[in-house]
Amino acid sequence: MRSIVRFASLLAVLGAGVVGLGSAPAWAQGASQAEGEALFKQRCASCHEPAQDRAPSRGALSARPASELTEALSEGVMAAMAEGLSGNQIQSVVRYLIEGPEQPSKEAASARGRRAQVSTVDMPCSSNPPIVPTARDWSTVGRDGANTRYQPDPGFSVSDVSRLKVKWSFSIANSRNAQPVVIGDWLWILSGGRMYALDPGSGCVRFRVDGVSARNTPVVLRSTASPSGWLLVVGRNNKVMSGFDAATGKEIWSSEILDSHAMSAITGSPVVSGDLAFVGITSREEPASQSASYACCTFRGSLVAVDIRTGAVKWKTYVLTEPSVLLGKNGGGLQMHGPAGAAIWSAPTVDPRRGLVYVATGDSYTEAATRAADAIIAIEMETGRIRWNTQVTENDNYVMGCTGATPGPNCPEELGPDYDFGASPVLVDAPGGGQILLSGQKSGIAYGMDPDTGRLLWERKVGAGSVLGGIEWGIAADPKYLFAPNSDIANLWYAHASSRGETIEDFIHPQPPGKPGLTAIDPVTGEVAWHVPAPSAPCQFRGDRTLSDRFPGVCFNAMSAAPAVMPGVVFQGSMDGWFRAYDSGSGRLLFEDSTTSRTYATANGVADQPGGSIDGNGPTIAGGRIFVMSGFDGAASTGGNGTNVLLAYSPDGR
Repeated sequence: MRSIVRFASLLAVLGAGVVGLGSAPAWAQGASQAEGEALFKQRCASCHEPAQDRAPSRGALSARPASELTEALSEGVMAAMAEGLSGNQIQSVVRYLIEGPEQPSKEAASARGRRAQVSTVDMPCSSNPPIVPTARDWSTVGRDGANTRYQPDPGFSVSDVSRLKVKWSFSIANSRNAQPVVIGDWLWILSGGRMYALDPGSGCVRFRVDGVSARNTPVVLRSTASPSGWLLVVGRNNKVMSGFDAATGKEIWSSEILDSHAMSAITGSPVVSGDLAFVGITSREEPASQSASYACCTFRGSLVAVDIRTGAVKWKTYVLTEPSVLLGKNGGGLQMHGPAGAAIWSAPTVDPRRGLVYVATGDSYTEAATRAADAIIAIEMETGRIRWNTQVTENDNYVMGCTGATPGPNCPEELGPDYDFGASPVLVDAPGGGQILLSGQKSGIAYGMDPDTGRLLWERKVGAGSVLGGIEWGIAADPKYLFAPNSDIANLWYAHASSRGETIEDFIHPQPPGKPGLTAIDPVTGEVAWHVPAPSAPCQFRGDRTLSDRFPGVCFNAMSAAPAVMPGVVFQGSMDGWFRAYDSGSGRLLFEDSTTSRTYATANGVADQPGGSIDGNGPTIAGGRIFVMSGFDGAASTGGNGTNVLLAYSPDGR
């Protein structure tokens, strides 16, 4: 059930805004640790004890807050594994993870000791002004429907960048990947089952809505569907799209469940054009396939169009169109199917001029051939018909648990490199006329395509590529260049372990040297304008849940997060918690700050909030400030604290 906490006055809420995020959970009656242990061993242990592939170990799970574990099992990444369990049974599993076994392992004790204990107090704004748009707003994940992540009117200049300081900070429950959107004197952000509206100048709370679980960025726009005239649209973990009044948090409508597959999910942000909101459907079949009791694979990625006035589904298009075939039996004797995959992990890109929506798809899960995986696909806005499909990597057939010495039960006959797309396409104008559609892949390759036909114009490799990127979560573009950050985090892990004479079971083959850094590319020719390697610098993770056990005291400088751009400057974060600004014309370093070098006294009452990794969704530039999330531990499981911190930078902290 959702609850709305509104802040009309200071006196109305001082007692209502206290939330203990790190206090001992009050277990529901009937939540049995013994039952939880049995359920964990039955449904979860094959992937987590010991940890397989990218799955965290049981000890690492025990360090997470109860709310995060409950969300993951109820409607998050592990919901399919918990299918059919009652609420009490889910609570039993969570109780076992946090309180058991009676003698915790060394890893579990270490992880619990690192995890920050945080209690927050929502400080209300004294008044809430009307929502008034400005030229300096950032109202959707990519700032515009073309997903350029370019702010032409930031409200500060290049000369101000070296003087950026944190003006205020705000603790965000759990470690979800969140990016704010900003219109005038309003900021909205989603994380940890909560939807906040804040004052972007101070971090005071305009309202909070509980029970809105999502791991993406909302979009806020004018709409007569909302009493205030402003609608907030979000794609939720329960596979429903919802519209809220952006000024009050009141729900206006919710769609039907957008996909019935047990493993489907929404991770990419919705994007709006006209009266339609578009959102991609992704999948959790890759991790689920590590279990012999799961018959791989039947998921098909899709794009859904929803009417923003009513929440009604106008159309749904499956991008994988080949017929299903039988593929034999898996390691548990269950019938396997294919093709499957082509998940849509990122936000779509809209092109009203051509009437098209562009999506970037993930890999294939089986050896059954499909053209839809690892592809950029154009879909007609009005009809949902696929206009064109350009696949860049064939036979990238991958599920988790197949890279070690003992392959899992659902592995394809020949394993692909897992080079799917996690970044949204970007549509830019070309000098002299025309447009180019840009994209970046986990292979470390950036592409330029003709948006009319999908014809490949050029490709440029900027990194080695890996299962976790390569170009992972985002690219950006200003009127002159495409900016492509490169992660290569798995290559960095391999190199570090090899330097110590150790091996990583996830990699049975040598990995090429990583090339983390930021590259500027001419979008017309694909030629590299400049490249800067990611600096090696210290970090101080206080709550890292996994990698500090595997690689204690090591800072990995992978650049996995999306960048953001303003005239003359490109901003980029890295997994070691450093936030930097580069001259967009030359790559010269203009500013850097370690978000882990200190703790923060947050606007919601945390005196000693640590920072952490910068990963996933990138910065937001709006209204003379830049907003950055620190502490997301993401797919790479590094630098997380259980609680993110939203940092608001401005020149001299004004």
